[in-house]
Amino acid sequence: MASFEIDPSALAPYIPSGTTLDAFDGRYFVSLVGFRFLSTRVRGVGIPFHRDFDEVNLRFYVRRQHPEGSRRGVVFIKEIVPRRAIAWVANVVYDENYVALPMRHELSDERVRYGWKFGPRWSHVEMSLRDELYLPEADSEEAFITEHYWGYAARTDGTAVEYQVEHPRWHVRRASTCSLEGNFESLYGRELGATLGATPCSAFVADGSAVRVLEGERI
Repeated sequence: MASFEIDPSALAPYIPSGTTLDAFDGRYFVSLVGFRFLSTRVRGVGIPFHRDFDEVNLRFYVRRQHPEGSRRGVVFIKEIVPRRAIAWVANVVYDENYVALPMRHELSDERVRYGWKFGPRWSHVEMSLRDELYLPEADSEEAFITEHYWGYAARTDGTAVEYQVEHPRWHVRRASTCSLEGNFESLYGRELGATLGATPCSAFVADGSAVRVLEGERI
C-alpha cells in the first residue's frame, strides 16, 4: 500500500453520487495497492483457473452519511487484473473499472513487487520491508488507509453502487524503501500520473485476511 497526498480537486470527477471525500488530518490521499486474491469465489462458486490471481488498484477514500452512521469507504479509479473474465465479472457485478493486463509478482519476507504491462513496457510497485508486523493505532494513518469497510462506484446514469466489505483489522509492516516505475500518465491521466511520480507519504505491507464482499446496492 503506497499512498500519496493529492489535491482534492483532482479527485472531483471520480466522486460517486451521495459520497464526499474523506480526509486524514486535513489531507487527501490516493493509494496504489497490490495484492493476491486466493481461493476466490463469486456468489459461493469458484471458477476454475480464476481463483488465485494478482490485482493492482488505484483508490481514494470517501464517506457517506447513512441513518445508521457515517460509512467510510473506498472508490477505485482503476483495477488491474490478469484475466479478462475476472474483469468482466467485477465490472458487471460491482460496476467497477477493471482492466485486464499481463501481470507478475515477486513475494518474499524481505521484498514485495507487483508488475503489470501496459503497452510495450512493464510497470511496477516494489517495497523492501523492515520491522515486524504490528497492529496500528486506531487513529493512525495506517489505520485510515486499511480500515474502510465500504466500497462505492459511480454509474453512468449518475447514481452509485454501495457494497460492504468484511474483514478483520490488518497488521502492517513498514517499508524501508518504495519504488514505482512506469508510464502512469498513459494509464491514469496526466494529473494522477504526476501524483504517482512523487514520493509516497506512506508505504507499508498489510498481512491481509479472508475477505467477504457483499453484493452491491444502488444508492
